[in-house]
Parts: sequence; structure tokens; C-alpha cells
Amino acid sequence: MKIALDPFMHRHLSLEDLPRKVKELGYDHIELSPRGDFLEWFKAPRVFPDRIKSFKKALKDAEVEVATLLPMYRWASNDEDERKAAIKHWKRAIEIAVEMGVDTMNSEFGRGPHPDKGTCYCCHTGSMIEACEDAWWRSMDELVPILEREGIQLNIEPHPEDWVETLQPSVDLIRTVNSKNVRFLYCTPHTFYFGDDTVAMLRECADVLAHVHIADTFNHKASSGLRYIINPPGSSARVHQHLNIGQGEVPWDDFYRTLAEIGFDGIMTACVFAWEERADESGIFMRAEMQRYVDKYFK
Repeated sequence: MKIALDPFMHRHLSLEDLPRKVKELGYDHIELSPRGDFLEWFKAPRVFPDRIKSFKKALKDAEVEVATLLPMYRWASNDEDERKAAIKHWKRAIEIAVEMGVDTMNSEFGRGPHPDKGTCYCCHTGSMIEACEDAWWRSMDELVPILEREGIQLNIEPHPEDWVETLQPSVDLIRTVNSKNVRFLYCTPHTFYFGDDTVAMLRECADVLAHVHIADTFNHKASSGLRYIINPPGSSARVHQHLNIGQGEVPWDDFYRTLAEIGFDGIMTACVFAWEERADESGIFMRAEMQRYVDKYFK
């Protein structure tokens, strides 16, 4: 099992300084989420040979590895120009993974077209689900052969406001891809969007589960929907959060016990975003808590 840190709260650091910080916080692995000087959100990668060379040197010097790269592109957009651009960026991101010696990538199913298009998918109305899914399948038809050829594993998660944000049909979609190179990522701060029974959900996805994101969150459906209070009343906005373990309502003992029972041996990433003003403290705490639960249940 690899325990990694998503260093989003440390994105102000240069790529060259990042590995040393990750090591200082107790991690040997990085999950490199989007950042402006590498895999930028939705745009072409900002990557060139000297940047790769200096980043690889910093990783080696700090004795830290990149466990996974996390690109975010509009591969589920029903706007074909956007989708084609996304595939171009995906192909370059895969090349970068190969150049970096990274064999795993992860991403989300995707939200659909850019909001400026005026037709962005809205999970409340169910609009554009079919169009987004069709676009995603076209993208997978292009990308899966490349992933298989290059020996790259892609772990995919549903996200609140994606065209699919629940455990099912996400897991069956991944099974339908029918490639050992495409697996499922269970993100714990999205637990209460996935479904209601953590133990049952982990058992349901056990055959394709390869990656878990670790952060706490409140059950937004609890207390008559008032666990989070949004103003003005009746707003269509919904909330989830990425908190330190113990600050929300994810049933951690159930989660880790079941992970052990199903034989999970993939990537486990700390992905707290809520505490940038004390990012170091959060990173250290999460590393210790994750290890405590692993030691408790993985005998």
C-alpha cells in the first residue's frame, strides 16, 4: 500500500521545493493534483524537458516518488471541440507520466462543457447526462488503448456535480470498460453523495477498487438537510468538505475495517483542502491518523 499526500494546500511551493516539504510531513509519495506549473486545470500541460528534469532531481534528492498524476480535462464535454482538446491534453499528460516513470493516473468522470457555454450539466435537473456519458465513452475509446500500451493505470472517481456522482453506475461503467488499466477511486469526502452505507459500498466496488482519497466531511443530508446551512434558503447550492479525520461524520472504523476485509492494497491519499492556514499541521496529523487506522485493521 502507498500512502500519499495531495499537496494542493502547498501549491505555493515550487515543484523543486515540494518533494522536500512532502518528506518533512512524513510522506514518501505525492499525488500530484493540478497546478499552474505542471498539469494545469483543463488547459494544456505546462511541462517541458528542463522542468521534468529539475522536478525528477528534487524527487530523487528528497527520496520521494510521485504515486500518481491527477489531470483534469473536459473529456466528458458534449462540445466536440472541447472534448478533442481534452483528449489532446490527456495524451500529453500520459506522455509526461511515462517520462516521469509514473505508472498511475487518476481523475474524475467530469462535469461536462465549460459553464460559459451556457449548457453546463446540472445534477439537480439531470440535464445532459446522456450527452456527457456519450462524450466520455468516445474519450475512453481513444484513451484506453494508449493506457494499455503504455502500462498506465487510470483510477476514476465520481464527484459531486459530475454527470455521475454516485457509486452506481460509476462502478458498472468501469467494469464495462473491461480493462485492467481502468479502476475505481473511492473518495471518502464524497461518501454521502455516493450512498448511505459505507461498508456495503466498499464491498460492492471491491473488485475494481484501486485507490482511496482520505478526508472527512459532514453528511449534508442529515439533520433534515441542515447539517450545512446555506443562505438564502432554497438555494440550489450543495456542500461537501475535505476535513481532517475526525472533524466530520465518515465512519472511519467501518471504512478501514472493510478496506482490510476486502484486501485493499492500492494507493491511499490524504486530500484535505480546508486548512491552508495550517497545512503543515494537517498533513502531519493525517499521516499519523491514516497509519494508526492501517495498523489497527491491517494485521
